[in-house]
Amino acid sequence: MPELPEVETIARFLREGGRGQPPLVGARAAGVEVLWERTIAAPSPAGFAARLPGAVLETVGRRGKFLWMAWDAAGFLVVHLRMSGDLVVVPPGEAPPKHSRWLIRFDDGRTLAFDNPRKFGRTWLVPDLQMVVGHLGPEPLDSALTPADFHARLQRHRRQVKPLLMTQTFLAGLGNIYTDEALHRAGVHPQTRAHCLSPVQAARLLEAIRAVLQEGLAMNGASIDWMYRGGGFQNAFRVYHRAGEPCLTCGTPIERIIVGQRSTHFCPRCQSLMKCEV
Repeated sequence: MPELPEVETIARFLREGGRGQPPLVGARAAGVEVLWERTIAAPSPAGFAARLPGAVLETVGRRGKFLWMAWDAAGFLVVHLRMSGDLVVVPPGEAPPKHSRWLIRFDDGRTLAFDNPRKFGRTWLVPDLQMVVGHLGPEPLDSALTPADFHARLQRHRRQVKPLLMTQTFLAGLGNIYTDEALHRAGVHPQTRAHCLSPVQAARLLEAIRAVLQEGLAMNGASIDWMYRGGGFQNAFRVYHRAGEPCLTCGTPIERIIVGQRSTHFCPRCQSLMKCEV
């Protein structure tokens, strides 16, 4: 599933352009076609198709793993890519992707396609962005989240730290890849209970989270499967998808276990499990 760096990379491309494409911001929607109705969570598919034509795309942003687009006369178009979603700008005269679930055609001839092979992605068109993303926890890169605040939040939970970090109401934007990478850099075992982390360990973990996210952003995210595109962070993985390979810090073979029903990669030497009262 695309995580914060992958979603931000797509938002940045739509907002700023790239790869020979101008920005999509400033373009006016000329027509909408819904190809798979269950992709539209709100309003109705007919309402979705009727509200966008004539609206101008003002800006594109991200909140957690949600990508949002603000339109001057239609509100906020919010997209969750889920497992395999992508937003593709199709040049004039070219065919949209095979698995497109909706199409927004612009008056300059381009088309924005929601390419979603596994059909898990969802879309909302709402007047207020908070109607969709209001439940999310803080952004990990937000300077307002201080190490002390982060430690206090950890102290309120007795859950294992990996599944807690991936809980979007606790912290918005992390998934399997960047959580594994951050925990390794911080020297924290993924099964450590969150409340057991000291203020120093919490600060080190927050610093590691921010470091891996910033690296991921600089490399346009990770390309590890057919649903990701154009990223290079996979070349910087220290533990993720490296089971059996030597730890880049100490040489111990990386292990793979299941934590919170998710495949988890860690170094048993660099990330020893803390003993702590549950």
